[in-house]
Amino acid sequence: MKIDFLDVAEDEFIDTIAYYNQQSEGLGYEFAAEVKRTISRIVKYPKAWPPLSKRTRRCRTNRFPYGVIYQVRDEKILIIGIMHLHKDPQRWKDRIQSLKS
Repeated sequence: MKIDFLDVAEDEFIDTIAYYNQQSEGLGYEFAAEVKRTISRIVKYPKAWPPLSKRTRRCRTNRFPYGVIYQVRDEKILIIGIMHLHKDPQRWKDRIQSLKS
């Protein structure tokens, strides 16, 4: 199954890796590995997590307080966001509105 990121989701992923690496050397790379493991779980079981909306789901990472917000679209997973669960976790809704336009 193909994985695509919205540009804004990819940017926040890269920014978060950089942030964690500033906090402690290598921590950003550990965050990246955790997100990749989370995405692997999503690919393996795309409908395992409860829906946030008709098409959108969230899978939480195990170690960090983040969720991977995604949609299953035909034969691909579209990553809507890599979002901190304590910082405006509803922000993803604006992103899917822009997809409908």
